[in-house]
Amino acid sequence: MLWPFNKVRDFVWDKAVKWLTYEGDNPKIPLSDFDKLRYELRPGDVLLVEGRSNVSNIIKAVTQSIWSHSFLYIGRLHDIDDPDTRKRIGKYCSCEPDEQLIIESLLGLGTIIHPLEKYRGEHLRICRPKGLTRGDAQSVINYAIYQLGTDYNVRYVMDLARFMFPYWWIPKRWVSTLFEHNAGRPTKTVCSVMMAEAFASVQFPIRPVLHQDENGNLKMYRRNSRLITPSDFDVSPYFDVIKYPILDLDDLAVYRKLPWDRTGVHCNDIGDCFVIDKSNIELITTGEAEADMTMPEEEQTETAEVTEPKSTDDEAVEDTHKLKQQNH
Repeated sequence: MLWPFNKVRDFVWDKAVKWLTYEGDNPKIPLSDFDKLRYELRPGDVLLVEGRSNVSNIIKAVTQSIWSHSFLYIGRLHDIDDPDTRKRIGKYCSCEPDEQLIIESLLGLGTIIHPLEKYRGEHLRICRPKGLTRGDAQSVINYAIYQLGTDYNVRYVMDLARFMFPYWWIPKRWVSTLFEHNAGRPTKTVCSVMMAEAFASVQFPIRPVLHQDENGNLKMYRRNSRLITPSDFDVSPYFDVIKYPILDLDDLAVYRKLPWDRTGVHCNDIGDCFVIDKSNIELITTGEAEADMTMPEEEQTETAEVTEPKSTDDEAVEDTHKLKQQNH
């Protein structure tokens, strides 16, 4: 009797996953310089992604952050010291020896390995753990790789939304997977939780809970990994944020040379723009016209030399010359 029910359930689930994982169009102009970013990466770095899928939009709304997804950069195969770990990667990925690899948890796919190239054109940010040793970075990577094959925990997204909604009447802890305390290897996970547990395995903090007793002694407690979201890596004081915008501002005052629109147009998003004050258009246009009419500095100097006022001695000589002409 369960067979028809299971078939309907699987059909509904497949449709739901297809809708949740549907991605909109990739931005024509990326916000990140992917080539600079990929050369900067080190094994153990966390990368944040501004996702475009429907489930990403849900996560962004719940966490009030643009970062909906995170993944761990594990480097190339030769960057991984443990030969057993390299063999395990080979079971889940047919990758080239010099290919840059990441590990992530995705809805419908679970915890898998992908080439970094997959995220070319996306808005990315590097979060680098401060002072993490090479040995501990390898331990973090090994922990993450041994989560390969773990399913994605969809229930987590719903429980996180329930927990973060600011309404007292929504039950936050009742039958919530966020507060389960099960020992052993989890059977399901999500991107940020998997990485939080990987860093916790070497006692590296992300957003620890701090407590000071009556004697002034400070103690640090590990925060529940299920309450860690991608944006926590961005705001954590223990991670350095590294950005590579498509338009770099390394040069002094180069921001003044950026290709800003000069017509007073503001945009909510691509294709959704408006003009706040139409008089700004006239002011900007007038200002630009006046700037165009202004002479270069060299021309101003030449003009100043031609129209330089005469000295008193020159005027006296000229007056004497005029008197002589009149007498003749």
